[in-house]
Amino acid sequence: MTGSQPTRTVFDGDLLRARLTLPAEGAQTLYVTFRQRIDTPGSFADDPPVRQALARGMAHLHLQSRWNDWYLNAETLALDSALRDLRAGFRQARAVGYSMGGYALLRLAAALDLGQALVISPQFTLDRSVIPRERRYREAARYDAPLGDLTRHGKPDLRGAVVFDPSHPLDPIHARLIRQAMPGMAPAPCMFGGHPATQAIRAGGGFRDFQALGLGDDLSAAAITRLHRSLRARSSRYWHHRAKACLARGKTALAEQAMTLAESLSGDDAE
Repeated sequence: MTGSQPTRTVFDGDLLRARLTLPAEGAQTLYVTFRQRIDTPGSFADDPPVRQALARGMAHLHLQSRWNDWYLNAETLALDSALRDLRAGFRQARAVGYSMGGYALLRLAAALDLGQALVISPQFTLDRSVIPRERRYREAARYDAPLGDLTRHGKPDLRGAVVFDPSHPLDPIHARLIRQAMPGMAPAPCMFGGHPATQAIRAGGGFRDFQALGLGDDLSAAAITRLHRSLRARSSRYWHHRAKACLARGKTALAEQAMTLAESLSGDDAE
């Protein structure tokens, strides 16, 4: 990396924040990331920029929500406007988001005019009239369904990949609804990947390779699935999720085998 300009805040609200870092020589491509749901919300963090993005000559925009509100609040529409203005200064934009951050990517994709998107275990909605089984998040009681409706506020022509764990009880439902609304979002199934579905990739030491796929010009859902398959056997988390699935299906012997492997690999997962 040849250095970068000082990070500056381009949207500074009480509820939402966006910070931009440019390479020293400037950039034509905008790379956007989103903070996902955290256990202790209530403040913003000064997260460092994505070095891989800057090294490739991209600007890095990082968005945060103070609370776990799925980026839906009194400042959402103002952020929409600010992102449109910012995007006008770049030739192209791409983004990655995990879980709540993945939902935020889908909700803000139109304002960012994204040409490529990578979402990992995102939600399509927290509206229980659409997905009655979605009861994981206590924040769902305050979910603003009209403001968050991706059929109204999303980007129907968005292209990219949606990563999900087919064995998860809810992630495939969200992935299917996303693909119905945005057919250009190709499926990247990562069986027993957990939530988010890239746990085995990260635990197997493949995070930088996965990040590089999202930074590349031609995002491939098939390449993501291949990366998962190449790393899963060395991940205790993969075997743990597999053991739980086998046990739930009454396959006790297979569950015991998987748990034995999970225990043998415990502590070896890469950070």
